[in-house]
Amino acid sequence: MSDKRPHIRGRGSQLNPINRFDIVHVEDDFEQVEGDEEYFEHLSNLKTEYLPDNSKSIISENDSPDTPFRYSLNPYRGCSHGCAYCYARPTHEYLGLNAGVDFESKIFVKEHAAELFREFLSRPKYQPELIGMSGVTDCYQPAERKYRLTRSCLEVALEFRQPVGVITKNALVVRDLDLLTTMATQRLIQVNISMTSLDHELTQTLEPRTSAPAAKLRAIRTLTAAGIPVRVLVSPIIPGLNDSSIPAVLEAAREAGAQAAGYILLRLPLTVLPVFQEWLERTHPTQRERIEHLIQNTRDGGMNSSQFGERMRGTGAIAEQIQQTFRLFRRKLGYADQLPPLDYSHFEPPRPKSGQLTLF
Repeated sequence: MSDKRPHIRGRGSQLNPINRFDIVHVEDDFEQVEGDEEYFEHLSNLKTEYLPDNSKSIISENDSPDTPFRYSLNPYRGCSHGCAYCYARPTHEYLGLNAGVDFESKIFVKEHAAELFREFLSRPKYQPELIGMSGVTDCYQPAERKYRLTRSCLEVALEFRQPVGVITKNALVVRDLDLLTTMATQRLIQVNISMTSLDHELTQTLEPRTSAPAAKLRAIRTLTAAGIPVRVLVSPIIPGLNDSSIPAVLEAAREAGAQAAGYILLRLPLTVLPVFQEWLERTHPTQRERIEHLIQNTRDGGMNSSQFGERMRGTGAIAEQIQQTFRLFRRKLGYADQLPPLDYSHFEPPRPKSGQLTLF
């Protein structure tokens, strides 16, 4: 059996890892098609598929003390950004797919996102609190150019005066500058821009379909110039790979206007681990052993920790050094501890089209 697989261009993963829920496992065998250049070219040029998602709810709820919001809104499942480290990859296994190539090439689109969001906010007992967009996959991934689901959900949030925290790696966020500016005047929006490095060559392989570092900095500059609060997230920090970039990223983002900053240590839960390890071996073979050793030093000898309180920050001397470096430069560069508070006092569901109010 031949395991010689073609290189899939523009993807963070080259794997079809085993779905942990599957009973039957299928292995690729390219022996019978060896020499068929046309077929291999087809495999190398994997197209992104957009599939309908008929979920009955658009809001996910979590009880993690490590995240600043309980509710998150995810217009898409899967993410074509293709980040090799993405902690959300295993969510595709619940759909009968894999956390590797499938996660970044089979994107599920919640076409009724805005309608479902409206229904959630209209619940009689709902009390407004921060809603994150998105807590799992990126709400401004390339699919958003066509489907505009994130924009439609922001329109609903503005209508209800519902505060939202956007998290993205894509400069496409500036497309919605009109909405975001209006929301900012009412203290309804915070934007978080995630950056791993200023090294374009590194980010091209690590997160192949995200915006380039220079584009992210331009987005920060555009947003802050419009009065929109922006936090830069140095995320994820990968010991031995991009931890030395912390000062430069913080300095560049501050110069562009970011008001606050945060970071998250690399997380490698479940099937994310083999995907990241394959990427590391393929792109940094001489550094793999050292980087994995440093990661283990932040995770009590393992490659991941799911414990609340430490999964985002790690433990041990190296994790402490990363934290101290981050805090030092955040303070030195004049970042605020937090973005300006959001305003929940004006939340109000719109009246029904009949003009009548509900009794209960």
